[in-house]
Amino acid sequence: MICEEILKRLEVEYPPSCAEEWDNPGLLVGRRSGEVRRIFVALDVTDETLEDACSWGADLMVTHHPLIFGSIRQVNEDTFIGRRILKLIEHRMSYYAMHTNFDVRGMAELNERQLGLVNARVLMKTGDNEERPEGIGRIGELAEPMALTALAEHVKTCMGVPDVRCYGASELPIARVAVCGGAGKSVVQEALDAGAEALVTGDIDYHTAIDALSEGLHILDAGHYGTEYCFISYMTDRLSRMFPECQVKGASVRMPYTVI
Repeated sequence: MICEEILKRLEVEYPPSCAEEWDNPGLLVGRRSGEVRRIFVALDVTDETLEDACSWGADLMVTHHPLIFGSIRQVNEDTFIGRRILKLIEHRMSYYAMHTNFDVRGMAELNERQLGLVNARVLMKTGDNEERPEGIGRIGELAEPMALTALAEHVKTCMGVPDVRCYGASELPIARVAVCGGAGKSVVQEALDAGAEALVTGDIDYHTAIDALSEGLHILDAGHYGTEYCFISYMTDRLSRMFPECQVKGASVRMPYTVI
């Protein structure tokens, strides 16, 4: 297939117009006219995932997080971004990112399903689709209320993470839970306003967490990677179904840290 054909179909389901203004989704490296037989899916363009994509002979790499956010004044071997861009070009591999547009049209629902939330709705509204609200995160009820420690174990199991950092000590039953994949600092107030008793997310700093807890909101930090690496398996399957004429491979799951 031609790269442009793939991108057009993807952007019907995950429109760049759904992305936040500060974001940078889209075709970031490569030619729209290039032929694509193999698609490699990863959460990020790292040295490891890029090497895997190159070794496999991928023609197109699709990630959640964009490799390029700000302006780039030089593309050379002096920076890790420059080295990765050069490697993509050297291997004639196009590179496409789908970030907050996927958060709105995909990640929020994936996280909702992972936790088994019922009566869920959008946590932070960013727009409307056919008169239905769209946005970042979800808030809903657990199938059965559970104590914080039990909820932490539930998150570990459902999201497949080795650990969860919990802020709060109450063992009173928690029923109403908000979830936001990635860095959820920006949705803390929305979670409070919606009456959430706990927020499952990643990248929560100390002061944000203790301030939220003082307002009655428990925080369960399952990590940025931990709450979003579901993108890999989901998008690998989705691309395989959308483009059966292409081979699609997902990156191996590699937690970016260890707990010692």
